Amino acid sequence: MKLSIVSPVYNAAAILPELVIQIRQVCDVYNEYEILLIDDSSTDNSWEVICELAKNNTVVKGYRLSRNFGQHFAITAGIEKAKGDLLVIMDCDLQDNPEYIKDLVSKQNEGFEIVCTIKDEKKYSFFRRLSSNLFFMIVNSLSNVKIEKNLGTFTLITRKFADEFIKLKDYHRHTSLMFSWMGFERGFVQVKQNPRYHGKSTYTLAKLVRHAINGVISQSDLILKGSITFGIIMFFLSLLGTVYIVFKSFYTNYYIGWPSLFVLLLFSTGIILLSLGILGLYVGKIFEQVKSRPLYLISQSTQNDGQ
Repeated sequence: MKLSIVSPVYNAAAILPELVIQIRQVCDVYNEYEILLIDDSSTDNSWEVICELAKNNTVVKGYRLSRNFGQHFAITAGIEKAKGDLLVIMDCDLQDNPEYIKDLVSKQNEGFEIVCTIKDEKKYSFFRRLSSNLFFMIVNSLSNVKIEKNLGTFTLITRKFADEFIKLKDYHRHTSLMFSWMGFERGFVQVKQNPRYHGKSTYTLAKLVRHAINGVISQSDLILKGSITFGIIMFFLSLLGTVYIVFKSFYTNYYIGWPSLFVLLLFSTGIILLSLGILGLYVGKIFEQVKSRPLYLISQSTQNDGQ
């Protein structure tokens, strides 16, 4: 059995040497393994560090994307380049303890095609828990697929699962949602995260919300259907309002006031613009998808594989 460790890298030069050391300490018990470090066009010297690590460690393989495509595209690149029978996906910041790799492999031996981790976030700040809860609330409320609360990136998938994932060509991708959509038998391992080894996370609350919305739009049309439903509701409310005004005009000295008319116009205009905006988001996603561009481009590699 060959094990592949896939880790997307962005501005983590100070972390990478320790990451490789800790992974090797855990994985040296396996007959064969590889460590794939996918540099998402970092602005620091992460690529130079990866090249040095690959030179000194035969198990390390490095790939550098031609520009910053994003974490999920880097993960996709790693999955496509991995040769293992089992693939472990983990962040490079060492918040995911490599020691849990053994637990993931042990859980997979029970027959699961994918083993996910559930993070224990009790020790994190209120802001961190709030942003995380908001993310899962948006995703689970508005998408057709559901993901478990506090689901981590730290995941093990089998070769079969990886081969099926590679067939998916979604241009807008959120790996957790895509993994959930694929189905297959899933196992779970509870993990405790370490403090970040060095530096700060680049994910802010705004980025998490934007990431959640992009994931929802790419995986579900519920928002679009919601705008249609709301439009129908507004139509019937306006119809009832019209009947009420006609009735009042016949039986009372009723006159429509300018303030109420002004508010109604603003509200209706806002709803129209909101619906057009939602429609525009979906059209934009379609436009980008139908271009059929490659999901990512590799500019450099530590391997002699032509890339």
